[in-house]
Amino acid sequence: MIRTQVVIAGAGPVGTVAAYYLAQQGIDVLVLEAGPDCAHDLRASTFHPPTLEMLDELGITDFLLERGLKAPVYHYRDRRTGQVVDFDLGELADITRYPYRLQCEQYHLARALAERLEAHPKADLRFNSRLVYLSQGDGGVDLAFETPYAIEKVRADWVIGADGANSAVRKWLGIGFEGFTYPEKFLCLSTAEPLEDYFPNLAHVNYVADPEEWLVLLRVPSVWRILLPAGPDSSDAQLVSDENRDRVFQRLIGKTGVPTYHRTIYRMHQRVAESFRQGRAFLVGDSAHLNNPLGGFGMNSGIHDAFNLCRRLTAIIKQGEDEASLDQFSRQRRGAARSFVQAQTIQTMEMMKEGHASAQEKRRDEMLAIRNDPAQRRQFLLRQAMFQSLADAAAIA
Repeated sequence: MIRTQVVIAGAGPVGTVAAYYLAQQGIDVLVLEAGPDCAHDLRASTFHPPTLEMLDELGITDFLLERGLKAPVYHYRDRRTGQVVDFDLGELADITRYPYRLQCEQYHLARALAERLEAHPKADLRFNSRLVYLSQGDGGVDLAFETPYAIEKVRADWVIGADGANSAVRKWLGIGFEGFTYPEKFLCLSTAEPLEDYFPNLAHVNYVADPEEWLVLLRVPSVWRILLPAGPDSSDAQLVSDENRDRVFQRLIGKTGVPTYHRTIYRMHQRVAESFRQGRAFLVGDSAHLNNPLGGFGMNSGIHDAFNLCRRLTAIIKQGEDEASLDQFSRQRRGAARSFVQAQTIQTMEMMKEGHASAQEKRRDEMLAIRNDPAQRRQFLLRQAMFQSLADAAAIA
């Protein structure tokens, strides 16, 4: 039987962050990843300022800056009128070293940390290793994982579930995952077509409202990514077809036959686990909370979960501090997921897909009022950059 201090299920960005943090603190960690490597996931591509500050503690932020695009300005655009309401995170330079969103695909972070974990004396990273059993008792956690050739058993002091929406850890713990799934499907297209040539002053991040078909335009280093909704009755084959691609680009830039590198279908969820802790087991990231990607909060809030938890585990394991603080982790991070991430992403979704032009005009006027009032704009930027959610979570006893 393998013996370790902490088992982490999942080697995505949140799991690898948690693992590397603990390994750097001298704590033995075993990472189990069901896949053959860190997934080439295209969904998350935004790093917010406080996340970059946290990752700098791990010495990885400069690596991301070399591979990403700084996006201090982002736009809320009206597709029908062309009107733009702009916000500039540069105004937060007085409180952060990173007054911008960094547009960089999440797999860069996961793969870089995975390489570091494989070379770290305190870490054991195992791919093709799927968690199949978990039971708590006698001051520890017993687990089993399946490899292509065997069932391996593990005894750990603690376990962290960072294994995504279908988390095996959450299921073994029997923790409910309350919320809902949007009826719409969502299509993501990526293209090297220079969309900035078709729109004046296009930012790297654009939320484009429209009563008929809203969309999001995001620039990452290699391509533009276009996210838009699709009716639940459309088949996946129809959505990724050349005909649908041509329809999207004809309406967007008046052009057909635009080459695309990826055409991906997503279902979007708004769910929060009933608890982020049960005994010696914890949930972080998508295993604990799911939200639509508008605003880029999902991966970031997962990394915030990991830092909140791992700081506490380090103090308990290394300094013998009271385990009672672990309940506060669950309260704080679940509170952040419910009161900020869920509420903010649902609000943005409703704003983008408002069904009447008059309602969108009202919302646009509200956004203009926020942008034009220094005090309101400051609070808005603090919320969008996730500083406010961290402050609100820290205030939860």
